[in-house]
Amino acid sequence: MALTIAGLSKTYPNGVRALDKLSLTIGNNMFGLLGPNGAGKSSLMRTIATLQEPDEGTIDLDGLNVLTQKNDVRKVLGYLPQEFGVYPKMSALDMLNHLAVLKGIARAGERREMVEALLQQTNLWDVRKKALSTFSGGMKQRFGIAQALLANPRLIIVDEPTAGLDPAERNRFLNLLSAIGRDITVILSTHIVDDVRELCPRMAIIAAGRVLLEGSPLEALQALDGQIWAKVVATDDELRALEAELDIVSTHLVSGQHEIRVFCASSPGAGFHAVPSGLEDVYFLQLSRHTKH
Repeated sequence: MALTIAGLSKTYPNGVRALDKLSLTIGNNMFGLLGPNGAGKSSLMRTIATLQEPDEGTIDLDGLNVLTQKNDVRKVLGYLPQEFGVYPKMSALDMLNHLAVLKGIARAGERREMVEALLQQTNLWDVRKKALSTFSGGMKQRFGIAQALLANPRLIIVDEPTAGLDPAERNRFLNLLSAIGRDITVILSTHIVDDVRELCPRMAIIAAGRVLLEGSPLEALQALDGQIWAKVVATDDELRALEAELDIVSTHLVSGQHEIRVFCASSPGAGFHAVPSGLEDVYFLQLSRHTKH
């Protein structure tokens, strides 16, 4: 399975340029798409999912032209948008059965087997007869994955799936995604760095509709080895002075004081100590460089 995106651009009627000649190749694995809010992630996902047209560019999914062969693409695509609507009074079982009919699974026996297997896979079997309105955030997201898996898709797109989940629900959801991602291509669009670090062998960082970095999270981390330095800054004046002269990756509050992380080939000065690089450093450094340009 290969998804090839070339020169994709999209400007909305209000003048917002969501995608700017974006090109990306996604292979058969769990692929993380990282970027801040407004980076163009949802616009890209909606375009791949055949829900909107780009102004220019092409998308090829294993020989299918995504922009002109929409019905063929929809047969092999599962999509969990950032917000998806359900009939709140319907049970998970009835809703999945209804959606399976819409997906073209006409034979009742095949449909029943598929729906029951998905409810088991997403750990919703015990609540299958409960109304969807009673589901927690994590349960709704697992139901969203169940509906995305109907009809055995070859590509699944999930857009900001862990936003708003508590830590336990997030872990359950990520474990489910990880299991699914062993067999089919999953694009995980998120602004949560840890989701990508934990799940994805390949990733891209985008901002303002452009790709800033594409590759392996591990390789991106190794490229920063020995070049991330940290220091706790006592005063706001010192912080402003350091911001003016150093390549600061990020600033965090630690016990009420600012800890700055700096990218530098050697020690940037007194009080700094070398720290292990994290994927957040890769992410913030790319965004910082993009902003300066």
